[in-house]
Amino acid sequence: MTHPAYGVLRPVVETDTATVSVLLCDNPGMMTLDGTNTWVLRGPGSDEMVIVDPGPDDAEHIDRIAALGRIPLVLISHKHGDHTDGIDKLVERTGAVVRAVGSGFLRGMGGPLSDGEVIDAAGLRITVMATPGHTADSLSFVLDDAVLTADTVLGRGTTVIDDEDGSLVAYLDSLRRLQGLGRRTVLPGHGPDLEDLSEVAAKYLAHREARLNQVRAALRVLGEDATARQVVEHVYTDVDKKLWPAAEKSTQAQLDYLRQ
Repeated sequence: MTHPAYGVLRPVVETDTATVSVLLCDNPGMMTLDGTNTWVLRGPGSDEMVIVDPGPDDAEHIDRIAALGRIPLVLISHKHGDHTDGIDKLVERTGAVVRAVGSGFLRGMGGPLSDGEVIDAAGLRITVMATPGHTADSLSFVLDDAVLTADTVLGRGTTVIDDEDGSLVAYLDSLRRLQGLGRRTVLPGHGPDLEDLSEVAAKYLAHREARLNQVRAALRVLGEDATARQVVEHVYTDVDKKLWPAAEKSTQAQLDYLRQ
C-alpha cells in the first residue's frame, strides 16, 4: 500500500520497538496536501494504541480511528484545526485522554506536554520534542527509529510559517534540532513518509536560506520598506499564484527575521 491511501490503515514502520501506521483523512487542499495524516502507534504485543492528531471534524475519519481498538491516549502536534477539530468526537467514542501544549486541547487528566518529556504508553516510549516555528506550540514526537514531524517537516513541499504566532528564528532552530537526530524515518502531518530526517532537514534549511537571499535581493530592488506582497510578486514568479497567499505568510516571516 502506498500514499495516498484514503480511509485505510497503512503500515509505515514495523520494528522490534514500534508499529506505526497512518490513516489519511480525505481532506485534500492547498494547505493540507493530500489530507491530514492521523498516526497510529503501538508497541509490540500491546492491545492499546496512541493516536497522534485525530484530524478534522470528519465523522467518517473519526469512526475509522475509533474502530481500531483501545485508545487510551491522543497526542496533539499543534493547534491547527486540520489536526485538532476531531478531538471531541474521538473522545466521545473512546474516552481517551488528550494531551497537547495548549490548554484548549487538553481532555482528561493527562496535563500539558513539555519538551523532553518521555511518555510510556501502548508499549512504547515516545519522547516529546518542542519544534516551534510553524506555530509556537508545534511539537514533534520521537520514536527509536522515526520522528513524527507534523507540519514542521512535510512529506513534500515546504512549511508555511503561521502569521499569528509562527517564527522563522524558532523554525530554523527546530530544523537544526531535528537534523541532529540523524537518519530516521520522517512521519509528517501531510504527505508521504520519507526515509532520512537529517537529509530532509538539511534541504529545508538550504531552501530557507535560498529564499532569504532572494528576499534580500528583492529588498535591494524594491526598497527596504517593501511589503510582503510586493516581495512575493517579485520573488515567487515560479510559483502558482493560487499559492501566493501562503507564500505571503512565509515572506512576512522572512521580512520579520531580516528586520530583526
